[in-house]
Order: sequence, then C-alpha cells, then structure tokens
Amino acid sequence: MLTLNWNPLRSYRSYRSYLLAGALAVGAMIALVPAQPAWAQSRTLPDFTDLVEQVGPSVVNIRTLEKVKASAAGSPEEQMLEFFRRFGIPVPPNMPRVPRPNQPQPEEEQPRGVGSGFILTSDGFVMTNAHVVDGADEVIVTLTDKREFKARIIGADKRSDVAVVKIEATGLPAVKIGDVNRLKVGEWVMAIGSPFGLENTVTAGIVSAKQRDTGDYLPFIQTDVAINPGNSGGPLLNMRGEVVGINSQIYSRSGGFQGISFAIPIDEATRVSEQLRSNGRVTRGRIGVQIDQVTKEVAESIGLGKPQGALVRGVEAGAPAEKAGIEAGDIIIKFDGKPVDKSSDLPRLVGNIKPGTKAIVTVFRRGSARDLTVTIGEVEADKPVRKASGPEPKGPQAGPAQALGLAVSEVSDAQKKELKIKGGVKVETADGAAARAGLREGDVIVAIANTEVTSLKEFEAALGKIDKTKSVNVLFRRGEWAQYALIRPVR
Repeated sequence: MLTLNWNPLRSYRSYRSYLLAGALAVGAMIALVPAQPAWAQSRTLPDFTDLVEQVGPSVVNIRTLEKVKASAAGSPEEQMLEFFRRFGIPVPPNMPRVPRPNQPQPEEEQPRGVGSGFILTSDGFVMTNAHVVDGADEVIVTLTDKREFKARIIGADKRSDVAVVKIEATGLPAVKIGDVNRLKVGEWVMAIGSPFGLENTVTAGIVSAKQRDTGDYLPFIQTDVAINPGNSGGPLLNMRGEVVGINSQIYSRSGGFQGISFAIPIDEATRVSEQLRSNGRVTRGRIGVQIDQVTKEVAESIGLGKPQGALVRGVEAGAPAEKAGIEAGDIIIKFDGKPVDKSSDLPRLVGNIKPGTKAIVTVFRRGSARDLTVTIGEVEADKPVRKASGPEPKGPQAGPAQALGLAVSEVSDAQKKELKIKGGVKVETADGAAARAGLREGDVIVAIANTEVTSLKEFEAALGKIDKTKSVNVLFRRGEWAQYALIRPVR
C-alpha cells in the first residue's frame, strides 16, 4: 500500500512559486504587445450629436425675395395677339387683353436667393452675410420649428460681408460666442446651414489655417468643412458649441465645394454687428495711403533686415497721412503700437480705430525709424490718382547714370508741385539693368541707395559713391505711386 506524507508548509511554498511563475509569464506576454502612445489612448473621433442638439435650434434659414415687374411678354396670350396683329386678323372679343409695355405693370415677388444665419439675441437679432441679403426687397427667416418671420434689415457691411437682421420674436435660443484666439489649426469644427436650400445640414472638418488673407479688412479662418451655396451666413462652431466664425466663402473652380472654405472670425464679425445694431452702419478709420508689400530683396537693400511692414506707394492730398508727414516710399512698420508684419495688416489696424483718434505711426525712412502722430480720418470713396503734368524740363542727361541703363533729366517745378516732392530726376529712357528692374520713361527717381536726391547734381553725386558691382535700390514715383526697384549689375 502506497503511503503519502503531506507537508502543509512545503505545499504552500510550491503553490506560491507556481503563482509567481504564472504572473511572470503573463507579464512577459503583455510586455511583448507594443504600447500605444498616450495621444492614441486618450483621443478618439469626435461625436457631434450633442453639439447639434445644443446649437441646431439657433441656426436659421434665410430666403430673400425681389420685386420685379410682371411681364406678359412671351406668354401664350401675348404670342397669340402678336399673331393676330401681324396678319391683320380681328382680335376675338373674348380674348384676354395683355397690358401694353407703356402701361403700368404690376409687381410680383420672385425668389432671389437662399442662405443661413444664427440667432444673436433672444429678442430676435440674427447675424448673416451681407451678400445673402444684398438687393433683397423682403427677407424671410425660418426657424427649426418651422415658424417663419419677415425680417427687417438692420444693417449690412459689404467690406466685411456681415449683416444683421431683426425678427419680431422673443425667447429665442441664442448662440454662445467663442474666443477665436483659442482656436487652433487642426482643431475639429462643425458647420450648420442650408446648402442648396437643404435646411439644418451639418458638416464637419478641421481648421486648416488661420489669418488667411483674402480681403482688405478680414483675416479669414480656412477649414475643410464642406460649404456650398446656401451655407453662407451660417455658424462655424468649435467642440464647445461656441460660434467662432461665419461661413462666408469657398475656393472653387466648379462652383461647388472643393475642400477649401473660409469663415469670418467671430470677433471681427461681432465688432461689425455691434456698430450695425447701434448705428445701422460701420465707421472705419483711414489715413489716406496706397500701400504695397515689402519684398525680401527690397528689405535687405534698404537695411530693413527682413520683409515686414507696408510700403507707402502714394499719399492722398490733404489726407491724415500727409498732414502727419508720411511720405511716399516710407515703410510703415508699426501702427498704434502694434507691429505691421505684412501690408494687409495695416488696413485692419487703421480700420478698427475710431475716426478722430490720434495714433502713433512708426515709419522706416532711408535707413532709420521715426514716430509720427496721425489723426485718424473716416473711410470714404477712393479718390482717383492724379497724373503728373507740366512742361518738359531740360533735355536728358546721361553721365554716370548710363552704367545703370538710365538717361535722366531735371524735374520741372510743375511736376514737383503736382507730385508734392522736393525734387528728383526724371527718367527719359531706361535700358538694360534699369529696364529689367521695372523702371520706364516718365518715372521720377527721388532716392538711390537710401540717399534722397532732389536734383541731377545730387543724383550724380550719389551714383559716384555706390559700388557698381552690387545691386542698388532706387525709390521712384510713377504718378502718385511710389515703389522700390532693385537695379542689378550685369555679371
């Protein structure tokens, strides 16, 4: 008979060793599985259902109607009457009469367009695009609960493409306004609107870029959210359900969505809407300059370092800029303490300042920066650029200018007065390097190599100091416009 001697302590130790070995084996197997990065574990595709329920009721459909003269031309009755008249057949007595063209024609309303909008306040203010309501005789706003209201246009601003309309209703669900500064490229966003008249359509995507320059006063938000005709005026929303933009434009070669759409930043739109609601119009500041971008080559040649600021090509007569001492050829690098990184920044900075306010303008002029004080004016219609005129000055002089391909002459007193300049030299012919740089007959050179020239003598003296083997910058006037050219020597 087999006898088993059982030792409890030894059995417990064996059992514990087996558990430990099993745990180590499982741990080793887990270690073989590649670990996921933290972002992959914590981030998933977004769910927009809650946002749609939250914000959907605040989005409206906008239809516009236009009154047109009712015309019977082309109708069967008109065609039949024309047949009787042409062949001299008596018109039957029971034939319906069609009004003659010289008789008053009744008006009828015809559909003009469709767009979107969103409720700003619970008492009925609605924001949309200016182009949605432009030219409309009647605006119809439809809510998600199918209620329809005739809207009154409070104001529309074509420059920013923002409009505000008012419906007579209370207790409406207003949207929440978000902070555009917190919006990041790559962030998920959602749009709600009425593309092709299909109400309450939801599309989503990401922010493709910010500060995209497509207009004078607005740095647009670029997204890949599907936007089509009818989406205009609808809200662009972040994942917190806040409006960060107004869907306004698309880039398309076919007329339909092609993956690039643009929205007006809500902070800019809100600033405009507040003025529309209080005054019915928008007032913007102006200083009266024509500007252009600063190229890398020009920046390096004049000692600016990097391409920045706005090149002043012309100054309007009597404008705030002229009174402040801003001259054609200046480069505005700061306005009201804010840097002007590119030329398109300046209109926005100036436009946002109330007319009558004083502001400090920092300009870069012939190698150094200086501060000027300007009193902001109000935006008005653009003035035509005056052309230089006057009797011909003395004949062209070649001399040292020939090396650059130039033949120049003195500027007449009449031209100096017309262009509001101290002097300069007039280009009679431009060949070779000068022609390649863009100079042409009639241009007036006012500075060369960062040296102001008021006469032919000063021009020749400045030419004598430059290195003929290196590129030289030239500031010249063409009519009222000023610009830089870089004349490169032939190598």
